[in-house]
Amino acid sequence: QVQLVESGGGLVQAGESLRLSCVASRIIFSINGMGWYRQAPGKQREFVARIIGGGSTYYADSVKGRFTISRDNAKNTVYLQMNSLKPEDTAVYYCNRYPPGAYWGQGTQVTVSS
Repeated sequence: QVQLVESGGGLVQAGESLRLSCVASRIIFSINGMGWYRQAPGKQREFVARIIGGGSTYYADSVKGRFTISRDNAKNTVYLQMNSLKPEDTAVYYCNRYPPGAYWGQGTQVTVSS
């Protein structure tokens, strides 16, 4: 079964933290590369972070130093620790392979109030 289930979003104030989780079905989870993406209202989906191979990570400039991506291969799960959240981080967050495949889950809403 093809499945991506994101969770952990919510409404927080600026400066607070959230931890997102994404459980992927085995057919989707790739130890070669998994990533987080987000889509703000009225904007295109954008890359946020990725983790590949031996654990190398890379982040969009807008989140560098504030977000941390990690994964648990045994659980087919990817995490995104988000600290020092800003109102501009408000978006629906999705996980997928990196580079992303065609299938997307429903995402999890993150809303940051000022």
